[in-house]
Amino acid sequence: MIIIKNRIELDLMKKAGQLTGMTLEMIADHIRPGISTQELDALCEEFITRHGAKPSFKNYHGFTGSICASVNEVVIHGIPSRKNILKEGDIISVDVGAYLNGFHGDAARTFPVGDVSEEARKLIRVTEESFFKGIEHAYEGRRLGDISHAIQKHVEDNGFTVVRDFTGHGIGRNLHEDPQIPNYGKEGRGPRLNKGMVLAIEPMVNVGRYNVRILDDNWTTVTEDGKLSAHYENTVAITDGEPEILTLMRGI
Repeated sequence: MIIIKNRIELDLMKKAGQLTGMTLEMIADHIRPGISTQELDALCEEFITRHGAKPSFKNYHGFTGSICASVNEVVIHGIPSRKNILKEGDIISVDVGAYLNGFHGDAARTFPVGDVSEEARKLIRVTEESFFKGIEHAYEGRRLGDISHAIQKHVEDNGFTVVRDFTGHGIGRNLHEDPQIPNYGKEGRGPRLNKGMVLAIEPMVNVGRYNVRILDDNWTTVTEDGKLSAHYENTVAITDGEPEILTLMRGI
């Protein structure tokens, strides 16, 4: 069941979303060669709790981190570790959620670590662009498949692939709600978009094939061919006008 949020609920979600965006803005300044993903996790947890919220991911179905820290071929759900030290040329996707006043915000960005390859830079750029291509269709009365199709088309037009095994999702009082939001599909399909729907739209884009596999920890998801992957996500509210990005801070 898709849960429609009222104006009061949307205002609360905006506060959770703003804190989520601020957390990504903060952690961007700390991503550099030599720092561990566990250190990044600790910084995000401290920042979120200092602002009166809780990390949405901490202990979620047993997940041990406050963020997902996914390096290079890790698509999503990378578990923070003191042994995982960032090095020059890596890319890292940081996925973070903040639970504030009974509602969740959820967002992700992929960051370069120092000087990265042209392929990596293009991957990061196209993944972000695909999100914005998608929300060009996030208007009341359109179909969810219109968003999915636009994301897929932009990604594939640029020579990359979209992950099929994981999707975006509705969000609100629960971190994951209906509907599921694939990053591929056909126009004119899926649920109709209505004012008050709140969606976590999150393209996951691979350099090589779209196939992925989950490691033995039952969380870490990697590209099957070992090639790079990037992730870009925002929490988006459907309104009676333009879609409202609840997690966007200063353009990152």
